Amino acid sequence: MNWKVLKTEEDYNKASLRLMEIFQSEVNSPQNDELELLLVLVKDYDDKHFQLPSLDALEVIKYKMEEQGLKAKDLESIIGSKGHVSAILSGKREITLKMAQKLKNYFSIPAEVFLHTA
Repeated sequence: MNWKVLKTEEDYNKASLRLMEIFQSEVNSPQNDELELLLVLVKDYDDKHFQLPSLDALEVIKYKMEEQGLKAKDLESIIGSKGHVSAILSGKREITLKMAQKLKNYFSIPAEVFLHTA
Protein backbone atom coordinates (compact mmCIF):
# COMPACT_ATOMS: atom_id res chain seq x y z
CA MET A 1 0.00 0.00 0.00
CA ASN A 2 1.19 3.54 -0.69
CA TRP A 3 1.02 5.33 2.64
CA LYS A 4 0.29 9.03 2.96
CA VAL A 5 -0.09 11.39 5.90
CA LEU A 6 -2.79 9.98 8.20
CA LYS A 7 -5.68 12.42 8.24
CA THR A 8 -8.60 10.36 9.52
CA GLU A 9 -9.15 7.94 12.35
CA GLU A 10 -9.83 5.26 9.74
CA ASP A 11 -6.42 5.89 8.14
CA TYR A 12 -4.83 5.79 11.59
CA ASN A 13 -6.51 2.48 12.46
CA LYS A 14 -5.45 0.88 9.16
CA ALA A 15 -1.88 2.04 9.64
CA SER A 16 -1.81 0.82 13.24
CA LEU A 17 -3.08 -2.62 12.25
CA ARG A 18 -0.54 -2.90 9.45
CA LEU A 19 2.20 -1.74 11.78
CA MET A 20 1.38 -4.56 14.18
CA GLU A 21 1.32 -7.09 11.33
CA ILE A 22 4.84 -6.25 10.17
CA PHE A 23 6.37 -5.26 13.51
CA GLN A 24 8.80 -8.20 13.50
CA SER A 25 9.99 -7.64 9.92
CA GLU A 26 13.63 -8.24 9.03
CA VAL A 27 16.01 -5.31 8.80
CA ASN A 28 16.75 -4.14 5.24
CA SER A 29 13.55 -5.64 3.88
CA PRO A 30 10.72 -3.83 2.07
CA GLN A 31 8.46 -4.61 5.04
CA ASN A 32 10.96 -2.99 7.40
CA ASP A 33 10.99 0.14 5.23
CA GLU A 34 7.19 0.17 5.41
CA LEU A 35 7.37 -0.33 9.18
CA GLU A 36 9.70 2.64 9.64
CA LEU A 37 7.39 4.84 7.56
CA LEU A 38 4.32 3.69 9.48
CA LEU A 39 6.02 4.44 12.80
CA VAL A 40 6.60 8.02 11.67
CA LEU A 41 3.06 8.42 10.33
CA VAL A 42 1.41 6.96 13.44
CA LYS A 43 3.56 9.07 15.77
CA ASP A 44 2.70 12.18 13.76
CA TYR A 45 -1.02 11.41 14.03
CA ASP A 46 -0.68 10.68 17.75
CA ASP A 47 1.15 13.94 18.36
CA LYS A 48 -1.54 15.92 16.54
CA HIS A 49 -4.60 14.19 18.01
CA PHE A 50 -3.73 12.84 21.45
CA GLN A 51 -2.38 14.96 24.24
CA LEU A 52 -0.84 13.18 27.20
CA PRO A 53 -1.52 14.74 30.57
CA SER A 54 1.45 16.50 32.10
CA LEU A 55 2.81 14.90 35.22
CA ASP A 56 3.71 16.67 38.41
CA ALA A 57 7.22 15.55 39.32
CA LEU A 58 6.58 15.73 43.06
CA GLU A 59 3.43 13.63 42.75
CA VAL A 60 5.36 11.04 40.72
CA ILE A 61 8.12 10.89 43.34
CA LYS A 62 5.63 10.61 46.22
CA TYR A 63 3.65 7.93 44.36
CA LYS A 64 6.78 5.89 43.65
CA MET A 65 7.89 6.27 47.27
CA GLU A 66 4.53 5.01 48.52
CA GLU A 67 4.49 2.22 45.96
CA GLN A 68 7.94 1.04 47.04
CA GLY A 69 7.48 1.69 50.75
CA LEU A 70 10.19 4.34 50.85
CA LYS A 71 10.72 7.11 53.38
CA ALA A 72 12.28 10.52 52.75
CA LYS A 73 15.57 9.31 54.24
CA ASP A 74 15.75 6.65 51.50
CA LEU A 75 16.17 9.43 48.93
CA GLU A 76 19.13 11.06 50.68
CA SER A 77 21.63 9.02 48.64
CA ILE A 78 19.94 10.27 45.47
CA ILE A 79 18.99 13.87 46.26
CA GLY A 80 21.41 14.80 49.01
CA SER A 81 21.04 15.79 52.64
CA LYS A 82 17.90 15.43 54.71
CA GLY A 83 17.30 19.16 54.19
CA HIS A 84 17.60 18.84 50.40
CA VAL A 85 15.16 15.93 50.34
CA SER A 86 12.70 17.85 52.50
CA ALA A 87 12.99 20.96 50.31
CA ILE A 88 12.42 18.93 47.13
CA LEU A 89 9.44 17.03 48.54
CA SER A 90 7.82 20.22 49.82
CA GLY A 91 8.30 21.96 46.46
CA LYS A 92 10.56 24.64 47.92
CA ARG A 93 13.51 23.55 45.79
CA GLU A 94 13.73 22.65 42.10
CA ILE A 95 14.94 19.27 40.90
CA THR A 96 18.32 19.70 39.21
CA LEU A 97 19.45 17.90 36.08
CA LYS A 98 21.78 15.72 38.16
CA MET A 99 18.95 14.81 40.56
CA ALA A 100 16.65 14.05 37.62
CA GLN A 101 19.23 11.64 36.22
CA LYS A 102 19.57 9.87 39.56
CA LEU A 103 15.80 9.72 40.08
CA LYS A 104 15.41 8.37 36.55
CA ASN A 105 17.81 5.54 37.30
CA TYR A 106 16.39 4.86 40.75
CA PHE A 107 12.72 4.78 39.75
CA SER A 108 13.18 3.63 36.12
CA ILE A 109 11.16 6.57 34.81
CA PRO A 110 12.18 8.99 32.03
CA ALA A 111 14.18 11.94 33.38
CA GLU A 112 11.82 14.33 31.57
CA VAL A 113 9.15 13.52 34.16
CA PHE A 114 11.33 15.08 36.86
CA LEU A 115 12.30 18.14 34.83
CA HIS A 116 8.77 19.40 34.07
CA THR A 117 6.65 20.32 37.02
CA ALA A 118 2.96 21.02 36.50
